[in-house]
Amino acid sequence: MKTFSLIFALLLMAANAWAIDTNHLPTPALQARYETLTHQFRCLVCQDEDIYTSNADLAVQLRDKVRDMLVAGKTNQQIIDYMVDRYGNFVLYKPPVEGNTLLLWFGPFALLLIALGGVARIVRRRSAMTTDDVPERP
Repeated sequence: MKTFSLIFALLLMAANAWAIDTNHLPTPALQARYETLTHQFRCLVCQDEDIYTSNADLAVQLRDKVRDMLVAGKTNQQIIDYMVDRYGNFVLYKPPVEGNTLLLWFGPFALLLIALGGVARIVRRRSAMTTDDVPERP
């Protein structure tokens, strides 16, 4: 059983190593830009990983496209604009605050406020109850 656990753990660690992009660009500056950009784009298949660490086929294609555009001399903003034009704001890990992303940006805060309001209401009701108002338990 220990051998099986060890093999399984090694396979899990190896899977992470396979997902890392090992193709390097000719200059360190281009490589740094490449890594920065590929960490900004969401994998459209995995959705919880960036394209730099994802091993999905689409992520590999997107990394290749970013690499090609960098080598072609495109700026970071041109690459971001291309990805957004092609895949929408969903491809960005930090989409801009716009009308169609307001719920994405402010929805969690609204839910938190609603939950805190509910808790405050329950606490006020219970503190306003006297001991005569408390129903007896059977």
